[in-house]
Amino acid sequence: MASLLKITCDVVPDAQALARRGAEHLVELIEEAHDARGHVRLAISGGSTPKVMFRLLADPTQGFRQHIPWEALEFFWVDERMVPPDHPDSNYRMTREALLDLVPMRPEQIHRIEGELDPHQAADRYEFDLRRSFRLEGAEAPRFDILALGMGDDGHTASLFPHTEAIHEMGRLVVANHVPQKDTWRVTLTWPVINHAREVFFLIGGAEKSSVLHEVLLGPGDVERLPSQLIWPASGILTMILDQAAAAQLPAPDANGIVQLERTR
Repeated sequence: MASLLKITCDVVPDAQALARRGAEHLVELIEEAHDARGHVRLAISGGSTPKVMFRLLADPTQGFRQHIPWEALEFFWVDERMVPPDHPDSNYRMTREALLDLVPMRPEQIHRIEGELDPHQAADRYEFDLRRSFRLEGAEAPRFDILALGMGDDGHTASLFPHTEAIHEMGRLVVANHVPQKDTWRVTLTWPVINHAREVFFLIGGAEKSSVLHEVLLGPGDVERLPSQLIWPASGILTMILDQAAAAQLPAPDANGIVQLERTR
């Protein structure tokens, strides 16, 4: 039976507007999850655009911070580089400096990937943390309330890079993934875990991503080359928040800045 994915692309003018719209969307989802379940489990990605978004969330003058029930949040990471937590390349460090150090959260609310360890050990320990935090049994998968993603100009998302082993992993929650094109290892959530989240959204900016974004959304299926095509939430709904540069090769948005697309497989 064919599966349908409904994609809403919310197109904003520039990078600053992208971060602000991302913050607005994230706060909306946090409020909805908190109202529905009383807690919010959030998995986040690294990168320059989320960094600006996190700073907006933390800034009391921007109007977002006071709407977030910080005591009800649990922060997880989608992926991590194999570096110590104080390294400039650490996704955890970026989030801590831009957001976590500035808001009222307790250490037990924060679940980082231990990038200073051997990658396989770090993956095992993070999977154990997920199983304990979500109280999983057997083959159960964690269901994040919200999962935020980015996309690279090579079509990767999380640390699911083109032509790497993690693309084929369906049994694990977390894997160590060797990335030959960067001569490095990463630890990443697997795509079935990402797709199991209640709400999944991408935050993508920059003209250098417009061509690959067109291929991901409108081109033929080729997950080996374009791993972002693996992201097909179980809900059948995917939100993409884009700046105009990234959306330049998509159909023109409507008067509200929205492009509606559908994919089937």
